[in-house]
Amino acid sequence: MTLARKFFLALFACALTFPAPAQPSNWGASQQIPEPNNALAPEDLTDATLRQIFHVSLGGPVLRVHFSNAFGTEALHVTAAHIARSLSPASSSIYPTTDHTLTFAGNPDVFIPPGAEFVSDPLAFPIAPLSDVAVSFHLSLPPARETGHPGSRATSYYVHGDLVSAATLTNPRSVDHWYTVTAIDVQAPPAAAAIVALGDSITDGHGAATNGNDRWTDVLAQRLQAAKMELGVSNQGIGGNHLLIDGLGPNALARFDRDILAPAGAQWLIVFEGVNDLGGLARTGEVPPADHALLVARVLAIYQQIVARAHAHGLKVYGATITPYVGSGYYHPGPLSEADRQAVNSWIRATGHFDAVLDFDAVVKDPQHPDQLLPAYDCGDHLHPSPAGYKAMAASIPLSLFVR
Repeated sequence: MTLARKFFLALFACALTFPAPAQPSNWGASQQIPEPNNALAPEDLTDATLRQIFHVSLGGPVLRVHFSNAFGTEALHVTAAHIARSLSPASSSIYPTTDHTLTFAGNPDVFIPPGAEFVSDPLAFPIAPLSDVAVSFHLSLPPARETGHPGSRATSYYVHGDLVSAATLTNPRSVDHWYTVTAIDVQAPPAAAAIVALGDSITDGHGAATNGNDRWTDVLAQRLQAAKMELGVSNQGIGGNHLLIDGLGPNALARFDRDILAPAGAQWLIVFEGVNDLGGLARTGEVPPADHALLVARVLAIYQQIVARAHAHGLKVYGATITPYVGSGYYHPGPLSEADRQAVNSWIRATGHFDAVLDFDAVVKDPQHPDQLLPAYDCGDHLHPSPAGYKAMAASIPLSLFVR
């Protein structure tokens, strides 16, 4: 064996061991129990192949895929799992020559215990930044309780039978949700790292185009790649999420370990959450001013908890101001709720609370009506930004914040 070949094999073996810290998450999605209208029926997941498309942020030569049974009540048996390059985000077709088997401790199947996550073995699978991969897995039996991410803004496909390696799925059914797959990590240069975005539906991308990958986190990933920065972005937004109570998914503090600390290579945390707490207080009728004051105090206490816990693990924490929502038909906030938002934003902007501030409120508000979204940045519900609004938010983030 030549010296050059020995060196190559040694280098490849090192790559497959994923030396820390060059293993950042380049795609991620928070998990929850899908609501009944967002869950798949047990018969749909009996002897079924589910193919899901993921738009990665950071490229690399080696990857691993995380499978979650976080909310399952029994072990989940994934009987086969494959990964391939996707032909299109809006198609079940793959490039068949890129299809590879995912293994787990060397086996092609895995039993994931209830409440747990299982990470695939590292796989030599070169992917380019900002590209699309298809992860297909087969279940013989449906989970007793599903784990997933309903707000995918991406189409998934499912058929009966074990067709994980099929070039295309014939007459598949489709649904705009993700299930079970929770993250993709890549091997990257030693300086590579990940940015975690903790948020609600405005981070999850409500108002973004299905299969358009135009959430603010997607646009941030595009900017990072254009600047040649080896950074992945892990979107940990859940639609309807709260700081103080469980909503659609566990409250932000309850999911701290799994969604903030767990993403591989996390170095920065962006906290952009609170509008559901502020809007929910008086959603069905006004409450006394004392209740508003208590709500603001409790929201700020949660921010302080998040910052303290993230700092303890070496993460820098950037606070994003809460964007306007006057005119929202869902929350229809009055003057007291708007005053709460202003109080929270004043605290976020104040020196010494967060390591830096992302002033999304200043970016998307209407200068003539600062308690409302600028019409050009409003998706139409006066609560969520449009793709143009998300682009403006991402464009406002100084990339210098992510230089170590």
